[in-house]
Amino acid sequence: MRRIKVGITHGDINGVGYEVILKTFENPEMLELCTPVVYGSPKIATYHRKAFECATNFVVKDSAKNADEGSLNIVNCFGDDEIKIDFGKSTEEAGKASYIALKRAVEEFRKGYFDVLVTAPINKNNIQNDNFHFAGHTEFIESELGEGQKALMILMSGSLKVALATTHLPISEVAPAITKELITEKINSLNQSLHRDFMIDNPRIAVLSLNPHCGDGGLIGKEEQNVITPTILELFEQGIRCFGPYAADGFFGSGNYTHFDAILAMYHDQGLAPFKVLAMEEGVNFTAGLPVIRTSPAHGTAYDIAGKGEASESSFRDAIYTAIDIARNRATYDEAYAHPLQRQYYEKRDDSDKLKLDQTTEEDSL
Repeated sequence: MRRIKVGITHGDINGVGYEVILKTFENPEMLELCTPVVYGSPKIATYHRKAFECATNFVVKDSAKNADEGSLNIVNCFGDDEIKIDFGKSTEEAGKASYIALKRAVEEFRKGYFDVLVTAPINKNNIQNDNFHFAGHTEFIESELGEGQKALMILMSGSLKVALATTHLPISEVAPAITKELITEKINSLNQSLHRDFMIDNPRIAVLSLNPHCGDGGLIGKEEQNVITPTILELFEQGIRCFGPYAADGFFGSGNYTHFDAILAMYHDQGLAPFKVLAMEEGVNFTAGLPVIRTSPAHGTAYDIAGKGEASESSFRDAIYTAIDIARNRATYDEAYAHPLQRQYYEKRDDSDKLKLDQTTEEDSL
């Protein structure tokens, strides 16, 4: 099986990004699974390594194109520049370093120098600049590598997958954003991802309500009556197994989520608060719906423990595993459906007992 080349951005240099990266590849078995390429700085990596006495070795490269198999590679994005590290603090310099590494990774992905992208956490505030005016990684990557396709944020751990209809929106803007077009787009994207990225043949999707108690028949809000329920019914008639809407509190509290392959939440905290309670350490953020496969750990910069050696690499390691699994699943799926076989069946005419021959493809039957 072909070794996957994984591009990794170092994230906020004052957070735990380098710590979880170096701890992950301290295990030599990880280097047998993939070829990791970190976009960052060998000087910064060395500084972090000394801070928590990590023994992980790396080699320095000018590009992922020249990465060594069996080694942790670091592409030096900063030359001989000195970059100040201030553990636990949000600084303009750290934001600039985050952006430079991310931009370089995007450029090299376009050239085909690596297969999947894994991003260490950034600070969404200090990374803002004239070229980065996005709410986070998801929106930036959609803009740079989406090729016109729309991103879908999925938080996942094991069999639990929570997708978001809206992502980094102020609560005051969520209700106006919940439209038939949006819900249709997100359910279609989630259904396709479950098929192609996770190889689930007949997925079941639960859709959460926007308002408490599903709006109580319009007493607490009409989005369920006017938008969400009609859209679910229409898509179900088209063959997508989506159900709901379900009130979020009872849905998670009762364990009903275990009966579905994925859940579509209406807004960020509605989906992520219960997800992180259930699966914080192993959680992975996957950006579905785009040509690029991008994952990240489900935690943030963790400034409070940066540089102390206390960060767990579990979520980052699972992000690596997830990206590799999805890459292989997509290759298998695309190969299977690249040249669908024609099949023949007989259809009875309405006006006689004669049978006529019709032809269709396997794709048409899905």
